[in-house]
Amino acid sequence: MDLKDHIRGIPDFPKPGILFYDVSPLLAHGPAWKTAIDRLADAVRPHRPDVLVGIESRGFLVAAPLALALGIGFVMVRKRGKLPGDTVAHSYDLEYGTDTIEVQSDAVKPGQRVVVLDDLLATGGTMAAAVTLLRRIGADVRAAAFLVELTFLNGRDKLDVPSLSLMAYDS
Repeated sequence: MDLKDHIRGIPDFPKPGILFYDVSPLLAHGPAWKTAIDRLADAVRPHRPDVLVGIESRGFLVAAPLALALGIGFVMVRKRGKLPGDTVAHSYDLEYGTDTIEVQSDAVKPGQRVVVLDDLLATGGTMAAAVTLLRRIGADVRAAAFLVELTFLNGRDKLDVPSLSLMAYDS
Protein backbone atom coordinates (compact mmCIF):
# COMPACT_ATOMS: atom_id res chain seq x y z
CA MET A 1 0.00 0.00 0.00
CA ASP A 2 1.34 3.45 -0.90
CA LEU A 3 0.72 5.51 2.24
CA LYS A 4 1.36 8.74 0.33
CA ASP A 5 -2.03 8.18 -1.31
CA HIS A 6 -3.48 9.04 2.11
CA ILE A 7 -1.56 12.28 2.73
CA ARG A 8 -3.25 15.47 1.57
CA GLY A 9 -1.34 18.58 0.55
CA ILE A 10 -3.09 21.78 1.58
CA PRO A 11 -1.57 24.89 -0.02
CA ASP A 12 -1.19 28.16 1.86
CA PHE A 13 -1.81 26.70 5.32
CA PRO A 14 -1.21 27.92 7.95
CA LYS A 15 0.06 30.89 5.94
CA PRO A 16 0.65 31.78 2.29
CA GLY A 17 3.49 29.90 0.63
CA ILE A 18 3.35 26.89 2.97
CA LEU A 19 2.21 23.48 1.71
CA PHE A 20 0.77 21.63 4.71
CA TYR A 21 1.06 17.83 4.65
CA ASP A 22 -2.17 16.66 6.29
CA VAL A 23 -2.14 13.18 7.86
CA SER A 24 -5.89 13.30 8.65
CA PRO A 25 -6.89 11.18 5.62
CA LEU A 26 -4.38 8.51 6.72
CA LEU A 27 -5.86 8.45 10.22
CA ALA A 28 -9.37 8.20 8.77
CA HIS A 29 -8.61 5.21 6.53
CA GLY A 30 -8.55 2.09 8.71
CA PRO A 31 -6.45 -0.19 6.48
CA ALA A 32 -3.91 2.55 5.69
CA TRP A 33 -3.64 3.58 9.35
CA LYS A 34 -3.10 -0.05 10.41
CA THR A 35 -0.44 -0.43 7.71
CA ALA A 36 1.31 2.72 8.96
CA ILE A 37 1.33 1.48 12.57
CA ASP A 38 2.54 -1.97 11.48
CA ARG A 39 5.38 -0.43 9.44
CA LEU A 40 6.35 1.88 12.27
CA ALA A 41 6.37 -1.08 14.65
CA ASP A 42 8.75 -2.92 12.34
CA ALA A 43 11.02 0.15 12.14
CA VAL A 44 10.97 0.93 15.88
CA ARG A 45 11.16 -2.60 17.30
CA PRO A 46 14.94 -3.06 16.62
CA HIS A 47 15.64 -0.12 18.97
CA ARG A 48 14.08 -2.16 21.80
CA PRO A 49 12.26 0.74 23.49
CA ASP A 50 10.86 0.39 26.98
CA VAL A 51 8.53 3.32 26.37
CA LEU A 52 7.43 5.54 23.49
CA VAL A 53 7.18 9.30 23.82
CA GLY A 54 4.76 11.37 21.76
CA ILE A 55 5.15 15.10 21.17
CA GLU A 56 2.00 17.23 21.52
CA SER A 57 -0.32 16.85 19.87
CA ARG A 58 -0.19 14.86 16.67
CA GLY A 59 2.71 12.84 18.04
CA PHE A 60 0.22 11.42 20.54
CA LEU A 61 -1.82 10.04 17.64
CA VAL A 62 1.22 8.12 16.41
CA ALA A 63 2.92 7.08 19.65
CA ALA A 64 -0.11 5.85 21.62
CA PRO A 65 -1.36 3.21 19.16
CA LEU A 66 2.20 2.20 18.34
CA ALA A 67 2.96 1.68 22.05
CA LEU A 68 -0.15 -0.47 22.29
CA ALA A 69 0.95 -2.50 19.25
CA LEU A 70 4.39 -3.02 20.81
CA GLY A 71 3.00 -3.78 24.28
CA ILE A 72 4.92 -0.95 25.96
CA GLY A 73 4.13 2.32 27.73
CA PHE A 74 3.39 5.75 26.31
CA VAL A 75 4.55 9.12 27.69
CA MET A 76 3.53 12.63 26.66
CA VAL A 77 5.75 15.65 26.02
CA ARG A 78 3.47 18.70 26.15
CA LYS A 79 3.54 22.46 25.99
CA ARG A 80 4.15 24.29 29.27
CA GLY A 81 1.33 24.11 31.80
CA LYS A 82 -0.55 21.17 30.29
CA LEU A 83 0.72 18.34 32.53
CA PRO A 84 -0.23 17.81 36.18
CA GLY A 85 2.25 17.15 38.96
CA ASP A 86 5.99 17.74 39.03
CA THR A 87 7.36 18.49 35.56
CA VAL A 88 10.69 19.25 33.93
CA ALA A 89 10.72 21.97 31.28
CA HIS A 90 12.97 22.79 28.35
CA SER A 91 12.82 26.02 26.36
CA TYR A 92 14.13 26.18 22.81
CA ASP A 93 14.37 28.58 19.91
CA LEU A 94 11.89 28.61 17.06
CA GLU A 95 12.22 30.38 13.74
CA TYR A 96 10.40 33.38 15.26
CA GLY A 97 10.70 33.22 19.05
CA THR A 98 10.88 30.49 21.67
CA ASP A 99 8.71 27.69 23.01
CA THR A 100 8.76 25.47 26.09
CA ILE A 101 7.91 21.78 26.39
CA GLU A 102 7.51 19.70 29.52
CA VAL A 103 7.44 16.11 30.67
CA GLN A 104 6.38 14.74 34.03
CA SER A 105 9.52 14.27 36.10
CA ASP A 106 8.77 10.61 36.85
CA ALA A 107 7.39 9.64 33.42
CA VAL A 108 10.60 7.91 32.31
CA LYS A 109 12.87 6.06 34.70
CA PRO A 110 16.61 6.74 34.39
CA GLY A 111 18.14 4.43 31.80
CA GLN A 112 14.86 3.48 30.13
CA ARG A 113 15.18 3.07 26.37
CA VAL A 114 12.96 5.60 24.57
CA VAL A 115 11.88 6.27 20.99
CA VAL A 116 10.29 9.69 20.42
CA LEU A 117 7.52 10.11 17.86
CA ASP A 118 5.81 12.89 15.99
CA ASP A 119 3.65 12.92 12.90
CA LEU A 120 6.02 15.00 10.79
CA LEU A 121 9.68 16.02 10.74
CA ALA A 122 10.15 19.51 9.32
CA THR A 123 12.96 21.68 10.70
CA GLY A 124 13.68 19.33 13.61
CA GLY A 125 13.68 21.93 16.38
CA THR A 126 10.88 20.48 18.48
CA MET A 127 12.17 16.92 18.19
CA ALA A 128 15.70 18.00 19.12
CA ALA A 129 14.26 19.83 22.15
CA ALA A 130 12.28 16.73 23.18
CA VAL A 131 15.41 14.56 22.94
CA THR A 132 17.32 17.05 25.12
CA LEU A 133 14.48 17.21 27.66
CA LEU A 134 14.19 13.43 27.90
CA ARG A 135 17.91 13.04 28.42
CA ARG A 136 17.70 15.55 31.28
CA ILE A 137 15.40 13.14 33.14
CA GLY A 138 17.69 10.18 32.42
CA ALA A 139 16.14 8.62 29.31
CA ASP A 140 18.27 6.61 26.91
CA VAL A 141 16.87 8.08 23.68
CA ARG A 142 17.42 5.48 20.97
CA ALA A 143 15.66 7.02 17.94
CA ALA A 144 13.10 9.46 16.59
CA ALA A 145 10.31 8.28 14.28
CA PHE A 146 7.81 10.04 12.03
CA LEU A 147 5.05 9.30 9.59
CA VAL A 148 6.25 12.03 7.20
CA GLU A 149 9.59 13.76 6.67
CA LEU A 150 10.07 16.95 4.67
CA THR A 151 13.64 16.19 3.60
CA PHE A 152 14.14 19.60 1.95
CA LEU A 153 14.02 21.25 5.39
CA ASN A 154 16.95 19.14 6.65
CA GLY A 155 15.38 18.51 10.07
CA ARG A 156 17.25 15.26 10.66
CA ASP A 157 20.49 17.28 10.66
CA LYS A 158 19.44 18.66 14.08
CA LEU A 159 18.98 15.18 15.53
CA ASP A 160 21.79 13.13 17.06
CA VAL A 161 19.73 9.94 17.13
CA PRO A 162 18.65 7.68 14.25
CA SER A 163 15.65 9.15 12.42
CA LEU A 164 13.00 6.85 10.94
CA SER A 165 10.31 8.06 8.52
CA LEU A 166 7.64 6.12 6.65
CA MET A 167 7.27 8.74 3.91
CA ALA A 168 9.53 11.49 2.59
CA TYR A 169 8.79 14.54 0.49
CA ASP A 170 11.63 16.30 -1.33
CA SER A 171 9.82 19.57 -2.03
